Amino acid sequence: MLVGTRGSGTIFFSYCNLSCKFCQNYDISQCGEGRQVTAKELADIMLELQDSGCHNVNLVSPSHFVPQILEALVSAVEDGLTVPLVYNTGGYDSQETLSLLDGVVDIYMPDIKFGSDEAGKKYTGVPDYFSVVRRAVKEMYRQVGDLQVDKNGIAVRGLLVRHLVMPHNLAETGEIMKFLAKEISPRTFVNIMDQYYPAHEARRYPEIARRTTAEEYRRALEEARRAGLTRIYS
Repeated sequence: MLVGTRGSGTIFFSYCNLSCKFCQNYDISQCGEGRQVTAKELADIMLELQDSGCHNVNLVSPSHFVPQILEALVSAVEDGLTVPLVYNTGGYDSQETLSLLDGVVDIYMPDIKFGSDEAGKKYTGVPDYFSVVRRAVKEMYRQVGDLQVDKNGIAVRGLLVRHLVMPHNLAETGEIMKFLAKEISPRTFVNIMDQYYPAHEARRYPEIARRTTAEEYRRALEEARRAGLTRIYS
């Protein structure tokens, strides 16, 4: 959908507005690995990715750098940036932040990690995870609608939701899928992922200190179908 034949031009931002105990990129999101760049340098990076043939510019964990990203985009667009802009987020985005991005972002790609505030508080470090995500995804969908692809199957605009299956169904997958089908759209494009492993601090929590099983993943896919979703990528 995003990668195609020429790749997605990914830019990772250091740190994160979540503190997921199982983060697979914790060296970037928690330890701050990376280098400081100016807005103009960020614009140049975007243009370099476009010039190398990437299908899009993919901003990973961008929520806490939106003002700087917008500043960079002014320069990048003036200098010829035309490929779709992907906002690749943990889903914990405020309405104020999203309002700044209306008409700017082409593809919203939020993770929905947990289907309850209780689980979100325990494993992401914020007390209102699912409540905030529900409002955020509704606003994202209002801005860009269902995912649209070009003749080659490459995403050009819309909402693409990712969900990582957790051991013991701790993510409450069914609640997430029902929310998407009933409150967003049954045509919501959902990427249900099976690559969970106990990274970062996960081994401190016995219930998530192992990989997911094939049966847990199969049940997650069934939950999505049962909810009425019709565009499921696995």
